[in-house]
Amino acid sequence: MNTIAEEYVKLVLAVGRHDADYVDAYHGPDAWRDQAARETQSLESIQQATERTRARLAAEPLPTDGQHILRFLYLQRQLESLSARVSLLLGAKMSFDEESLALYDAVAPVYPEQHFQKTLDELDGLLPGHGPVADRYLAFKNHFIIQKDDLDSVFGAAIGECRERTKQHIRLPEHEAFSVEYVTDKPWSGYNWFQGNYRSLIQVNTDLPIYIDRAIDLAAHEGYPGHHVYNAMLEQRMLKENKWLEFSVYALFSPQSLIAEGTANYGIEVVFSKEDRIVFERDILFKLAKLEQSETNRYYKVHEVIGKLSYAGNEAARGYLNGTMTHAQAVDWLVQYALMSRDRAEQRIRFFDKYRSYVINYNVGQDMVKTYIEQTRGAGTDHAKRWKEFSELISSPRLPSQLK
Repeated sequence: MNTIAEEYVKLVLAVGRHDADYVDAYHGPDAWRDQAARETQSLESIQQATERTRARLAAEPLPTDGQHILRFLYLQRQLESLSARVSLLLGAKMSFDEESLALYDAVAPVYPEQHFQKTLDELDGLLPGHGPVADRYLAFKNHFIIQKDDLDSVFGAAIGECRERTKQHIRLPEHEAFSVEYVTDKPWSGYNWFQGNYRSLIQVNTDLPIYIDRAIDLAAHEGYPGHHVYNAMLEQRMLKENKWLEFSVYALFSPQSLIAEGTANYGIEVVFSKEDRIVFERDILFKLAKLEQSETNRYYKVHEVIGKLSYAGNEAARGYLNGTMTHAQAVDWLVQYALMSRDRAEQRIRFFDKYRSYVINYNVGQDMVKTYIEQTRGAGTDHAKRWKEFSELISSPRLPSQLK
């Protein structure tokens, strides 16, 4: 299996020579990366090599041990996804749903306009003022913007608290650490660049206003118990302890990303209960951000309802990438049903252009992880068990289709 795993890693690195975003992280031997740079393979030869590796894996007897079965199936599905990505790079055409299934092992549900309109009607009664809900929502949110001078202290407090809460339930690798940078001109709001040896670079995009609710969202999603912890635990358990070489590389456009994004988003509610989050934001973050607290009750009610619009972005991506929505129509949809400003909607379209069906990993992934941990694993009301199941999930080679 380690020989096949090595072949997989080298194939991922080879694809990365044609697709700059494909290799999200690599902390394997320098010689393998140098070889990929020195001997750039054509996409056709990569596809042929992938099929040979898949055939060798298929010829292996299925392991009988639980973790080794998961490893076998993980490698099998990651190789299938890699083959699909190469096919796309070679010009193959797939619908939004076909692509997400091929790459991420999942398909997003479809929701009609009426589904989102019900939430807009609910917001209509919560927001102050008169006029279109989208305009009133943006005007209301403007009271909760973190000024750039306060961003570092607010984000620092949020990530520090998330780390302390995570450490109470997960034994983090010794010497794990991260650094934070504030950047511009990116199609995303935050990104974790895992650098190996349990270290990450977390970048926060300051192009557009950052609202107070994003502090904990970003701290938990990118840091604790999200991407930083996920990558560090896989490095420790899968690579350094098990010597499973496939975990020396992270192929972004693969089923691994649905698990990564799903656990990072679900991790927000694992690290903070609804009540704990309100108390910490109100008593600590609002003060650090120098925000007026007279509308906090309405803010939390609105914030809870807004979550119901999560899938509106998927519908915009599906329509835009399938060609049933123009660029302008997709922007209008995001403004109307995702309640984005036009600038933020345009940024989201740039994300669609670059990452395509990757968008499903955030909300579909979160819902799949939540259902798996709370219902399949029976940890819905047991806080300690929920942390235990979460920790086991981020330390194993489980696939999206196995979250059932």
